[in-house]
Order: sequence, then structure tokens, then C-alpha cells
Amino acid sequence: MNYKESRVYLDELSGYGSVLGLDSMRELLHRLGDPQDELRFIHVAGTNGKGSLLSYLSNILIQAGYTTGSYYSPWLFEYGEQFQVNGHHIGEKELARCTTELAAEIRHMEEDGLRSPTLFEVETALAMLYFRASKCDYVVLETGLGGREDATNVVTTTVIEVITPISMDHMAILGDTIAEIAVEKAGIIKPNTIVVSAKQHIDAEKVLSERCKSLGCELRTVADTEIKVCSLGLRDQSFEYRDWHDVHISLAGTYQFKNASLAIMATEALRDKGCDISDQAVYAGLKAARWVGRFTQIAEAPAVIIDGAHNDGAAIALEDSVQQYFGDKKVILVIGIFKDKEYESVLAHLVPLAKQVITVETPNSDRALPADVLMEKAFRYSEHVEAAESICKGMEAAHSYALQDDVILVCGSLSFLGDVKQFVDRRRNNG
Repeated sequence: MNYKESRVYLDELSGYGSVLGLDSMRELLHRLGDPQDELRFIHVAGTNGKGSLLSYLSNILIQAGYTTGSYYSPWLFEYGEQFQVNGHHIGEKELARCTTELAAEIRHMEEDGLRSPTLFEVETALAMLYFRASKCDYVVLETGLGGREDATNVVTTTVIEVITPISMDHMAILGDTIAEIAVEKAGIIKPNTIVVSAKQHIDAEKVLSERCKSLGCELRTVADTEIKVCSLGLRDQSFEYRDWHDVHISLAGTYQFKNASLAIMATEALRDKGCDISDQAVYAGLKAARWVGRFTQIAEAPAVIIDGAHNDGAAIALEDSVQQYFGDKKVILVIGIFKDKEYESVLAHLVPLAKQVITVETPNSDRALPADVLMEKAFRYSEHVEAAESICKGMEAAHSYALQDDVILVCGSLSFLGDVKQFVDRRRNNG
């Protein structure tokens, strides 16, 4: 296959939907020679903050001189960005090579009467092939959904696990309580590893503690009270955590201080597992980290901020950041969200912050909540709400309301933030 043929093949796999369970994933990887067994992983699970944490840790390892793979989902702006080595996306030739190898083994599986793997399973296997071929020293691996039955949980050579804050999300699949969801997230923990966790809800903390105790793991938890914020900024922020002073990060948002502190603790755990990482690499890696889609400014005058907040925990964090960074400014909110997300909670936190609200429907998904339905829900919190017939129309309306000193906040599903960025880029290029 060439690149175009590979993309068509992968797109066709999306019709198989999502299937939890590891049997098909293990079978596919075994037929490929179990590439994952030749790699070492930092496995990341949680509800919010996984992407930022992945970027922090990947950049720290790169600064330390390690060939570092990173794998996450979903991709936002360009297919292939989810497969990275040392911060560079997979090339077209390499993607085509890996896809061709995968397609052959999938065909053999189907001939043997086995289920065809889903798109996420195939992409996870593709990542393993790519990282093995790239001779990665470490791979920072983000779970797709949950943990215990997630396709990424086929790995057995985990060095440490990192658990970001756990909150209510994907309840229809993962469970109706924090404890039930935590059980799924804790499923990635392997025996005799070090587990580094953000400060958790007491029910999640209990689950993690019991899981670690049963597997002989050490559990280390970030002490939020020891984080000292020194400066806030959309391009540069600084803080202290325990013995780490004058730490600078480029990611905005008040919650990034906790994410970065979690990355520091994970780095200390990696050191204890024999990974050679200097203090200089930690400082440089934290500063170099980028993660577009979490409180990211993509335009000025008016400021345009994009954020993928789609559950209660993320909405609370976004609410706090908006108040801290833009408390005295007029906010125009553009929001689109899936109907299986906590949209009521997201609206309750974010709509009262805005002078004008514009609802949109996320494109190309049967999970999308129609803009007019979302508008009706938003009316509970504001009279200044309207529905737009497209993302482009929604952004045009937002700019019509905004003066140069105002803020356009675009949030909800990650799936349409790429379209928003394209709109902003076109508007900038057209003057």
C-alpha cells in the first residue's frame, strides 16, 4: 500500500466501532512478533490531564537524550500526529509500511475465522511496530478508554504507571461511580512497579491503594499543598514543588501546575527505576512541552481559546482558569459536545461566565448533540444563547459579538477543535 491507500484502509476500519477486551489485540500483536515486548513503557491513565502529562514526560525524556515514543488519542489536526518519536509525527512512508504489514496479518486473522480488529486496536498495533522500528528507549503510552480492557493494556514491560485525576466520564462503559471508574483505570497497574498519582477523590484513592498493595507496588501521590504558584501567563507560567524551584511551563491553565508536579514525581520514579535524567532535562522538558487543545490561545485581538473540556472535572478546571486569566473580560462561549458526555454539568459551569453563548453541533458523528438541543439546555443558565448551523457560522457569529479586548472561548468535544483552528488560520491569512 502507498500512503493514500493506507489511509483509505484505516478509515474503513472505523466501521467496526469500539470493542473492549484484549483477546483480539493480543492475537494481532502476536502475529506481528509481539513488538511491544521489546519496548519499555510509561503507561498513563485517568480522566483529565493525560495529554498534558504525556507531553511533559515525553519532552523530559527527549531532553535526557532518550529516543522517546508517544502515543495518544484522538488526533486533532493531522492524521499521524498520534504516533510520535522525539516529538516528530510518523512519516507517510513509515505509516504505509506499517499499515501494509498490519493488513496482511488482519486478513489472515479473518481467514482463520477471528474477529477483525477495530481501528483503535490497529492504530495501537501500528504504534508498537513504529516504535520498535524506531528503536525507542521509552514509550509514553496513553490509554484510549478506561484502562483494564483498553487495547493499550496488552503491554507487560511497564516501568511506571501514572494516574491523572479520575472523575465521572464514559459512565455507560466504565461505571456509575468514581470507585467503579477507578477500578477500570487501575487495571493498567502491573506488579512491582511504581505508581504515581494525582490527588484523587477518596473513593478513587482507596481503589488505587488497594490495587497497589495487592500487586506489591509503591503508590506515590502528588501533595497539592506543596505546590506554590509563582506566576500566571498564557505563554509562560512558573511554580515551585517541594525541592523544585523556579519551574517554568509554557502550557496555560491553573490546572497545569498540578499536571507538571505529577510529571516531576513521575520523573523521580523513573530515576528510582534506573532512568538517567538530569535536573536540567526536567526543567527544559517541562518548558518545552506543548499540548494544543487544553486552554490553548490560537489568536489574539480578540483572544481565541480552545479547550476540550467535556466532563465535570475538566469544566471545573476550565471555569477556574477563565476566572483567573480573564476575570475582567467579556467572554463569548462557543460550545459543541457529544450527547453521551456530561453536557449539563459543563453548561452549568461555563455558560454563566459568558456574555453570549453560541451552540454548535460537532461534525461527522452520530454521538453529536444537535445545536438547537444544546441551546435549549443552555437557556437554563443564560438568556443570551443562540444556535449556529455550522462551526464556521458559529465562529463568525462569535467574532461579530467580540471586540478586540474580548475572549472567544471554544470548548466541548475535542473532535471539532481542528475545524476551529482552520477557521482561525483562514481568517488570519485573509486579513
